[in-house]
Amino acid sequence: MLDQIHLLAAVTVLGVLEQAYFFLQVIYARRVFSISPPKISGPPEFERIFRAQVNSSEYFPIFLALLWQAGLFFHQGLAAALGLLYLYARYCYFMGYRASSSERLTPIYFSTGVLWILIAASALGILHFFLSHYMGLNIFQLLKA
Repeated sequence: MLDQIHLLAAVTVLGVLEQAYFFLQVIYARRVFSISPPKISGPPEFERIFRAQVNSSEYFPIFLALLWQAGLFFHQGLAAALGLLYLYARYCYFMGYRASSSERLTPIYFSTGVLWILIAASALGILHFFLSHYMGLNIFQLLKA
């Protein structure tokens, strides 16, 4: 079983480490700009870092669910590769947003596109499972014919 999920687990750990990095950046920015919790407003530089971290955290559970569904039901290698692309896009998003609010747009569109591909892979894999398990149909073989 572990050989079927090791890539997904590795990407998950990288994602958690990325989230931790984003959290640390907010802590550092709070110190630099003297903004004590629970305040969330301050100079635009701080607010951009804070929003980038919050936005990334909001999407992280969605990403994890799709990563694992696509990996378990469709293909682990493809899901892991898409996961790495997503994490890289999120890093670019964070760094771009940190520099300027307009710098976040291209990476957020790219990461959203990756999520849509993960949704499609998940849906196709789950559909294949249900059709093969309950109806004896193999849609992958039907698509090849």
